[in-house]
Amino acid sequence: MTTLLPTSIVGSLPKPAWLAQPETLWSPWKLAGDELAEGKQDALRIAVQEQGRRGIHIVSDGEQTRQHFVTTFIEHLTGVDFEQRETVRIRNRYDASVPTVVGAVSRERPVFVDDARFLRQQTDQPIKWALPGPMTMIDTLYDRHYKSREKLAWEFATILNQEARELEAAGVDIIQFDEPAFNVFFDEVRDWGVAALERATEGLRAETAVHICYGYGIKANNDWKATLGAQWRQYEETFPLLQRSTIDIVSLECHHSHVPMELVELVRGKKVMLGAIDVASETIESPEDVADTLRSALRFVDADKLVPSTNCGMAPLPRDVALGKLSALSAGAAIVREELAGATS
Repeated sequence: MTTLLPTSIVGSLPKPAWLAQPETLWSPWKLAGDELAEGKQDALRIAVQEQGRRGIHIVSDGEQTRQHFVTTFIEHLTGVDFEQRETVRIRNRYDASVPTVVGAVSRERPVFVDDARFLRQQTDQPIKWALPGPMTMIDTLYDRHYKSREKLAWEFATILNQEARELEAAGVDIIQFDEPAFNVFFDEVRDWGVAALERATEGLRAETAVHICYGYGIKANNDWKATLGAQWRQYEETFPLLQRSTIDIVSLECHHSHVPMELVELVRGKKVMLGAIDVASETIESPEDVADTLRSALRFVDADKLVPSTNCGMAPLPRDVALGKLSALSAGAAIVREELAGATS
């Protein structure tokens, strides 16, 4: 029997202190060589165990084997030079030093498939794996070769599809594409962004998800959010397009955001991974806080299509805070699950 309101996390969990610097986004590894490989597997195993202990139904790797949710994938591709770096504006929010596309991009071997296979061995629960979306990938690079954001996005979409098919073969049940850039470049999303995303998912039997958020709880993102006004209506631009797309699940930031809940109605018919945990605050939500958010959402999404989740990744948070938030997510979903069961009995 399928669980009603199955819980999940969007992406990252904090890494152990022996693997990377705590509470630091994209921290360098503290280990190297065989020790690093073993340490990553140990961290992944711990992440799975903690999700199980905290009642998370759809299990992920917590990005324990990745330093960065975009560039760790790009590092394994040909055509990108990490020595030649340029400063670019990331999602029109902050400047960052990024690698340069110097030739045709290609994937010579799988990137995450071995890690996904290891994850599959750790649990009998459904598993989810996240990949960067094509538009967010091109926004994290300087392109000296294609000189066209659209052309490069289509190349990345083809590469992502190769990786996604092998992740599916390794036993991944849900393949998620992270596209925070969808909240910024609306013309491109309409013109080719959704089509490129669909190319990345072509031919998959695994469920597909797109995660669109307002970013980690870092200063640059928080400063940007402060400029967005009393209502954040960016999803109004993208949700109608996604509702008509082949993507199965739409993942959005919700709890403690200024996203009007009624925007969820725009993806009616899709599964919705609803962010009911604020990752920009170290305050641990109460189960009732989570339940209130889920109850509000159920006015706009059918219960059998609601997946309670986090707003975004939790890598910068203290580990005890992140784990406490997982427990709150599960407990809040359980409250609403029981209410729904009582209403139908």
